[in-house]
Amino acid sequence: MFGSAEVIRDNAAQTVLPSIVAHGDLERANGQMWSAEQITGQFIGPPVAGLLIATSMALPFGVDASIYALSAALIWMIALPPRKTTVSAKFLPALLEGLGWMWRNPLILRLAIMLGAINAVFIGGMTILVLYAQEVLALPSTGYGVLLTFGAMGGVAGGLFAPVVAGRLGMRRSLLAALGTFVTVNLMLGLFGSPALAGLALFLEAAAGMLWNVVTVSYRQRLIPDDLLGRVNSVYRFFGWGAMPFGTMGAGALVAVLTPSIGRSDALHAPYLVGAAVCGLLLIFAAARLRFDTA
Repeated sequence: MFGSAEVIRDNAAQTVLPSIVAHGDLERANGQMWSAEQITGQFIGPPVAGLLIATSMALPFGVDASIYALSAALIWMIALPPRKTTVSAKFLPALLEGLGWMWRNPLILRLAIMLGAINAVFIGGMTILVLYAQEVLALPSTGYGVLLTFGAMGGVAGGLFAPVVAGRLGMRRSLLAALGTFVTVNLMLGLFGSPALAGLALFLEAAAGMLWNVVTVSYRQRLIPDDLLGRVNSVYRFFGWGAMPFGTMGAGALVAVLTPSIGRSDALHAPYLVGAAVCGLLLIFAAARLRFDTA
């Protein structure tokens, strides 16, 4: 239930933002919103949770419930402009409307499929990262936590600076830069076994991911009609996030299959090399096929 509610909240937040923020400020608003989520979720939440658990096992859940209630109250206070809708409110017609709009707009469809591939590569690498940190980098549990902190720091920096980068490079070159970064960081993890390089790779990967998200989400928010934005976003995110379980299973299966023949260390490098190849193909595809009307 929590996971389902989170999906609804995330989609609704992306859908409602253009009704609150001027279109020219969407990149900055998206970047700041995601940076705030990174700061609270990655830096503030975990240590506060530890302090609360040390006081009482039940206390974190009570605080969670109170914060969700406060969030609901704040959302209730947001004043949205009234609007008329001409689309269906029934599930199947609404789903078909979202699918149909995306099918008639091949650029959005390409971005959705590319996001699926990127997310599959990312989640595959994160799935085996704990083993990679222990067995390849020889890090203790605290070292693994430091790696994750570098990733969170990259997410915050990316959220804050992505609007500036996107404004200077334009949408197309920003996405090419993000894909080039994904290739580089996967090669860094796949070819080397340095803790310093691994931390840098996670930082850059998170920052590039924020750049990709800020550019593509803001573009969708401007392009998709308001009355279709929610359902098209839902279909888009299904493509983008639906591939993640396959990345998880694929990375684990690849390590398991390769370990007997090439050894454990090389097998743990393999998913990152595959990720670099996938992102390299996406970079070539993007250079050839991604064209924006306004960039």
